[in-house]
Amino acid sequence: MSRPASLVDWNLAERTARRLQGPGPETTREEAAAVVAELHQAAATAVAHVEALTGLHPVFGGPEPTVAVVDRPGWVDANTSGMAALLDPLAAALQAKQDKPTNPLVAAIGSRATGVQAGGLLAFLSSRVLGQYEVFGSGGRLLLVAPNIVETERKLGVDPSDFRLWVCLHEVTHQLQFTAVPWLQPYLERQIQEFVEATDLDVDVLRDRLTDVVRSLGAAVRGAPEDEDAPQGLMALVRDPEQRAVLDRVTAVMSLVEGHAEFVMDGVGPDVVPSVRTLRKRFAQRRKGRGPIDRVLRRLLGLEQKMQQYADGRVFVAGAVELAGMDGFNQVWAGPANLPLKDELTEPDRWVERVLGTRPAIPA
Repeated sequence: MSRPASLVDWNLAERTARRLQGPGPETTREEAAAVVAELHQAAATAVAHVEALTGLHPVFGGPEPTVAVVDRPGWVDANTSGMAALLDPLAAALQAKQDKPTNPLVAAIGSRATGVQAGGLLAFLSSRVLGQYEVFGSGGRLLLVAPNIVETERKLGVDPSDFRLWVCLHEVTHQLQFTAVPWLQPYLERQIQEFVEATDLDVDVLRDRLTDVVRSLGAAVRGAPEDEDAPQGLMALVRDPEQRAVLDRVTAVMSLVEGHAEFVMDGVGPDVVPSVRTLRKRFAQRRKGRGPIDRVLRRLLGLEQKMQQYADGRVFVAGAVELAGMDGFNQVWAGPANLPLKDELTEPDRWVERVLGTRPAIPA
C-alpha cells in the first residue's frame, strides 16, 4: 500500500512489522475457518447482551457496524493505516509551526528511522492485541485478531467458546460506545488538535526528553520499582502544562471507555459466559508482564498506564452504577461536560454529586 511521505515512513513500518512478528499458533485450515466463523457469530451474539446490560443503542441512521476477523499482518495493515491517518496531519501541523525549514535529507533519514521503530512496536503489539474498535483511520470496524485469541485461550487453558464470546463482549462494548454516542469520536479528535496547538517543542528538546525515556528503560530491565508519580513511557516526552491538561482529559475518557467495557464483560454473568469467573482470574495474570524485555516494551509503550486505565475505569463505572443505577450512570454519555474528571475516576461519588446534582447516600 503506497502512502505519501511523512515524518514516519509507514511503508517501511509495515514491512518491518511483518518481518518481525511471530507466526502465531499452529492450526489446520479447517480449524482456522471454524475459529473465524465462531468469532463472527460471537460478535453478533454479544450485541444483544451488551445493549441489554448498558441500555445503549446505536444512533438511528448511523454507520453500519462491521466485524473483521484478521490475522497478525491484517492487524498491522489496519493499524498502520490508522496511525498514518491520525499522526500525519498532526505531524504536518507541528511542522508548520516550526520557524526553521526542514532539511529534506534529514527528514527522509528521520522518517526511515522512525518507520523502523514504529514497525518494531507494531510487531510487538500484533502478537498481543485480541481485538479493537477502529476509532481513527477507516473507522467503524471491529477487528478480532484470530491467532492471538486462539493462542491466549490455549495458554490460559480456558473454554474456547466462552473466551471468544467474552472477548467479543469487551470489543462490542467499544463499538457500541462510539455508535451510540456520536460526539465521542469528534471530542477525541478535538483533544488531539488542542494537544498539537499547545506544542512548541523543537528537535533538540525532543531529543533530550527521549534520552530521559531511554534512561528509564534501564530500570525496567533491572526490574526496579516504578515511580508512580513519574510520567510513564513515551508520555515522559510531554511536560507542557497545557498538553498535560489535554492528556488528563484524554486519559479520563479512555479510562471511562475501557472501564465500561471491563464492567460489561464481567457483568453479563455466568448465564451468558458460564466460566466468566475463571476467565477473569486467569486473564488478570496474563496482563502482568514477567520478562525483562516485556517490561521494557510495556514501559516504553506506556502499557502499564493502560492497565491502570482498566482498573480506574472499572472502579468508576462500577461505583457510579452502584450509586446512581445504570440510567444515572448513562448520563456520562450526554455530552463532554458529563465526562468524569481524572480525579473522579477513583471517587465516583464526586462525579455523581457534580453531574447528577445528588449527594450519594453513605451506607450505614
